[in-house]
Amino acid sequence: MNETPSGERPHIGFFGRRNAGKSSLLNAVAGQEVSLVSPVKGTTTDPVRKAMELLPLGPVILVDTPGMDDEGELGDLRVKRAARELARADAAVLVAEAGSGLNEADRKIRELCAARRLPLITVYNKCDSAATHPEARENELYVSATRGDNIETLRDRLATLLQSGEAKFRLVGDLLRPTDFAVLVTPIDKAAPKGRLILPQQQAIRDILEADATAVVVKEHELRDTLAALGKKPALVVTDSQVFAKVSADTPEDVPLTSFSILMARYKGMLDAAVAGVTVLDALEDGDRVLICEGCTHRRQCDDIGTVKLPRWIRQYTGKKPDFAFASGGEFPERTDSVRLVVHCGGCMLTRREMQYRRSLAEMRGVPVTNYGVLIAYMQGILPRVLSVFPYLRETLPV
Repeated sequence: MNETPSGERPHIGFFGRRNAGKSSLLNAVAGQEVSLVSPVKGTTTDPVRKAMELLPLGPVILVDTPGMDDEGELGDLRVKRAARELARADAAVLVAEAGSGLNEADRKIRELCAARRLPLITVYNKCDSAATHPEARENELYVSATRGDNIETLRDRLATLLQSGEAKFRLVGDLLRPTDFAVLVTPIDKAAPKGRLILPQQQAIRDILEADATAVVVKEHELRDTLAALGKKPALVVTDSQVFAKVSADTPEDVPLTSFSILMARYKGMLDAAVAGVTVLDALEDGDRVLICEGCTHRRQCDDIGTVKLPRWIRQYTGKKPDFAFASGGEFPERTDSVRLVVHCGGCMLTRREMQYRRSLAEMRGVPVTNYGVLIAYMQGILPRVLSVFPYLRETLPV
């Protein structure tokens, strides 16, 4: 459970006004002191996260947030932080005080959840100190974080809430049948993490095994000999996008080929947008702003894919000199008005809902979004080939 990455854990956000008891309630659900609790309004100034296992659902992340009714210049910034967490969450807990009803900030949270179709439960905390309270309606619950009233019921409700809205997505397993071979091409260079594979490669291997298929893992220089030695045509070759050209040349035309980044874009619900957005590359002009985003943070190597290779390849392909900007980790600009194109990584460290949120921010302002793997395949002229395993995209492929 502890090894489950953040991007694969449903995020449950606790929202509400200041001093409603969000932090104490999260601590009660987590069963330990995670967030600082005090009677002073605005004690929580930044989102606080806690990974835990919520049975029978499994690993989740609980997120405590600043009060949505905060005031002043700093308060406005805290409200924006809380609103951002609401956009990222997979389920929301609206925390209000028993006996005091909902205020304007609480009703705004309900409206945002409804607009985003976000599963929501309204929890009236401090019921032990309220003289009376009305009977709880559907998706409402009265609890006491200090006394423990209905905390176990809340855990059960949250697990049910997430399970009821949960859709099953596969990274690669749905493209394979039992006994199929899938060859995974994983370069081991100075950018590769020491002693381990990157997350999409790990997830692909696991999903292939769960499909009762066989994963064969090779480096790019071993692919040709491995294919010749297998004695059986693989059902699929999946490669790191950075070695697309060599792997495409070494993979027979009748063997389906794609990349980890493209599979991850599909897994996160971004592939259709990435394919539609990539053609903007041909219309770039000198000075156009291109935003390159990565969902994780790591020390940049001298030939880093996001900050070095992609800008170099884009300049070479277009013959233009765009203006590149970069974002990583939890950073993503709320406004992208001046951006001509967003190029995003696969998003393995981000939840599906977070990737959808980033996509929507760009699309609301008419900014196309594409993906590392789609972009590289397009520039190398092999995009139709690497998308052939997704028939639903055939009509949207760039000519």
